[in-house]
Amino acid sequence: MDEREFVLPGNRLCPGCALSLAYRHILKALGGEVVVTVPASCLTVLHGMYPVTSVNVPCVNTPFATVAASASGLVAGLEAVGRGGLTVLAIAGDGGTYDIGIQALSGAAERQTDFIYICYDNEAYMNTGNQRSGSTPLGAISGTTPVLGKQQHQKDITAIMEAHSIPYVATANACYPLDLYDKVSKAKSIKGTRFIHVFSPCPPGWSFPLSDTIRIGRLAVQTGWNVLYEIEDGVFRLSSPSEQIARKGKLKPLEEYIKEQRRFKNITDEQVSQLQAKVTKRWRRYLERAGF
Repeated sequence: MDEREFVLPGNRLCPGCALSLAYRHILKALGGEVVVTVPASCLTVLHGMYPVTSVNVPCVNTPFATVAASASGLVAGLEAVGRGGLTVLAIAGDGGTYDIGIQALSGAAERQTDFIYICYDNEAYMNTGNQRSGSTPLGAISGTTPVLGKQQHQKDITAIMEAHSIPYVATANACYPLDLYDKVSKAKSIKGTRFIHVFSPCPPGWSFPLSDTIRIGRLAVQTGWNVLYEIEDGVFRLSSPSEQIARKGKLKPLEEYIKEQRRFKNITDEQVSQLQAKVTKRWRRYLERAGF
């Protein structure tokens, strides 16, 4: 692993934020040979306000809906001036990916534009007050679902991106940084649109202790809430943390994950059962695809 640090000490993110851990390893995997573009998001907070930044790579700030369009323009611009050897990285939260930015992302993927797109998913619009997004789970309290919680299930963004027939789709988890590092390293060597979904626990938004980020993130994998896999040229593989669970043959009950977060304080038993059934069905489908 590259020993250089591209995310410098000190930034404005919340204590315990998984994004800084993920971003550190993403930039290490790219070796600093990268141009980043980000929309309004928690990542803009990490980068800081001009002219001061905590990140040692060039970054283009772009409006909420346009991060994939911005990346497409950067790819074209670098080609026009003959600059090779640089990876264009578009990175946005779930709000800027599942919802506001999905049109530009879908268009770029259909054109097979040559960049890596990473969605760091903290399951709400956390930068602006924890409003519900297309990734917010059923039953979760948010700034716009403050009493009953969200009444709809999440979108499956990786299935949506897989349907675009792009060469590489993967899921990762900030709390398994070496797996994330390996996937970004692999994506760097592939041409075309590459998409990586990074699960990113959020202590203030999900209401769990600041010191429990890694435990919560790993519990999400152990219960099957977050399954780690990659799809390369249409071939599906479970990644090591999820593959080990598959070989053992049993997930932990989803309730163990839900009860650790106060955002689920008003969730009903029926909703818990719905979520467990959804997780179990998806897990069985992934096991079948992986040949278990």
